[in-house]
Amino acid sequence: MKLATFMKNGKSSVGTVVGGGRLIIDLQEAARANGKDQHVFADMITFLESNGRGRELAQHLINRGGSDNWVFKLEQVRLLAPVPSPRKLFAVAGNYAEHIEEGGGVLMPQDKETPRIFMKPPSSAVIGQGDSIRIPPVAQAIDWEGELAVIMGKRAKAVKRDKALEYVAGYTIMNDVSERKLKIWNRSDSRPQDQWFDWLNGKWYDTFAPLGPWMVTTEDIPNPQTLEISTYVNGEQKQHCSTAQMIFPVALIIEYLSAMVTLEPGDVISTGTVAGVGAISGQFLQPGDLVRIEISGIGELSNPVVRSEV
Repeated sequence: MKLATFMKNGKSSVGTVVGGGRLIIDLQEAARANGKDQHVFADMITFLESNGRGRELAQHLINRGGSDNWVFKLEQVRLLAPVPSPRKLFAVAGNYAEHIEEGGGVLMPQDKETPRIFMKPPSSAVIGQGDSIRIPPVAQAIDWEGELAVIMGKRAKAVKRDKALEYVAGYTIMNDVSERKLKIWNRSDSRPQDQWFDWLNGKWYDTFAPLGPWMVTTEDIPNPQTLEISTYVNGEQKQHCSTAQMIFPVALIIEYLSAMVTLEPGDVISTGTVAGVGAISGQFLQPGDLVRIEISGIGELSNPVVRSEV
């Protein structure tokens, strides 16, 4: 099942994409018209918190068929991020050996022992399909990072890897947009810890977490380690890899994260990028560029790049 959050006539709704990706069902309107519980479709987090009840009802509504009052062509709506405001947004650094090595690094034992996880601000970084990646005046070197993102479906704490995927609602695409040469204020010198924070802060800019176009639920992707990821800039392929090459598969990331923080429905975990980022070639995103990320079994996420005045 493909689940999306979309905007139509100034109202955001939860929908399911059907008809080979051509149509979207407004689940709240369909539930209202069929005398069903519409409140479960108030927003994506409410839907995910329903412990499977929302998914069962969604499937029932799909089977009932559609009406012009709640089924629309995809081009008639604006897709938002599947979870427009996640409670938490995690990302993994250095989760593919080739990406570590392309930057001149050597894969060390520690790289395969513990994942390196950081966070991005969910309320200001997350944007959806077709939304613009904005380059502010303080930015110098904006890079792309195509990644598989996990959307949690259940509250998870201290979950072991053999059970971890049972807590996942589905998967989507994320672009972990990154500023590689952060310099907002001058300083006299840069120590290693200063450079580390520059790297981290370069992940935090507004619009630097495009997410979408929708979430594909786990019954359609039972194994997230079998997917192909490709990133294109202006139609030119920059990245290509299989999720089978992750150092830390999805289940291990969830085990590691849930040992220290409670994961909640709607939390997003982006699982790291593959080789082929712009920093290696010195090619960075410019206003007028179009970034497109494809993941097999999910679809494609496209975002234009524009200049921002602030």
